[in-house]
Amino acid sequence: MTAAYINAIGTAVPTHDVHDKFVSYAPKLLTDERLRKLFRRMAERCQIEHRYSFFEPDPDPEVLDQGGFFKRGAFPDTATRMKFYETHALDLAVTSLEAAGIARHRGGITHLIVTSCTGFYAPGLDLQLARHFELDQSVERTIIGFMGCYAAMNALKAARHIVRSEPASKVAIVNLELCTLHLQETANIEEVLSFLIFADGCSACVVSAEPDGVELESFRATVIPGSADQITWHIGRTGFDMRLAGTVPGTIGQGLPEALPKILRGRDPRDVELWAVHPGGRSILDAVASVIAGSGGGSSGDPLTDSRAILRDYGNMSSATVMFVLKRMLDRFRNTGIGGNSLGCAMAFGPGLTAESMMFRLAAA
Repeated sequence: MTAAYINAIGTAVPTHDVHDKFVSYAPKLLTDERLRKLFRRMAERCQIEHRYSFFEPDPDPEVLDQGGFFKRGAFPDTATRMKFYETHALDLAVTSLEAAGIARHRGGITHLIVTSCTGFYAPGLDLQLARHFELDQSVERTIIGFMGCYAAMNALKAARHIVRSEPASKVAIVNLELCTLHLQETANIEEVLSFLIFADGCSACVVSAEPDGVELESFRATVIPGSADQITWHIGRTGFDMRLAGTVPGTIGQGLPEALPKILRGRDPRDVELWAVHPGGRSILDAVASVIAGSGGGSSGDPLTDSRAILRDYGNMSSATVMFVLKRMLDRFRNTGIGGNSLGCAMAFGPGLTAESMMFRLAAA
């Protein structure tokens, strides 16, 4: 049967690095000095150095952003946030598709898949992109919404099904998230800590039967029982309310060992040379690394070097992030030849609590 490949990956982030500003500002949201100390300690340990946003930090230590979008005592309502998303989403998506070389593929694009869980409007980003790049009016469009950090895996899964059933197809995928848009004015330490890791970003790729890039071998979804309340995402009056429980890393660490043999389809973990794990946070990466080590894999060192580098440089951009990790691997392979035909495993985690996984190989035409 026809194999499907990610032929190209492009990424983009907004201009403003907001991590240091948030680290200095966030304690003002907390009313308890003990919680402020806890936040500062966790900020030192999060292993994030940069996160990007459309909001420009204000030099005034008492003010968060220069535009006054997040004004103390008057954070914006959901309608205002959705208008902001609609205003800024297209440019970031266009930039990422251009970085993926959409110009070379444009005439052959038959399908367009957009994933996002941080904003919605209609006519939507899918129609705007089709019009901007002058895609054929018959292009088949799909939006995957509100699936959180693992949505890119579902988009790749859908693209693989399309290419395997219609080998002449070319699928463009866009994963766009404006996570910083949903900052809440809260004194809940768990919520404030979740805002410490999230950032804005967009990834795009082209999937086809052309045997070059990342071969998509197989996919598997794993829902860990009894964990549905640990990652939640609801539409509230003042934006989208996310809960990322502190128990998530432990749940992954407990549930993943049993699931790993099926994810790897019976392969020995020692045969997996590339681990593209969604950097949901340092403790999540640590939990996955521990599972890999416990299974006998990753014997040549830290198996999550690429994931940790993306966490350090960009933070957690929800659905876009795992594609940043895959791009780092693909770029290294194309620049050096290292990793060719290596077996890889990609994972991303989100509501359910679900681990979406993919087996892949790097291949050159």
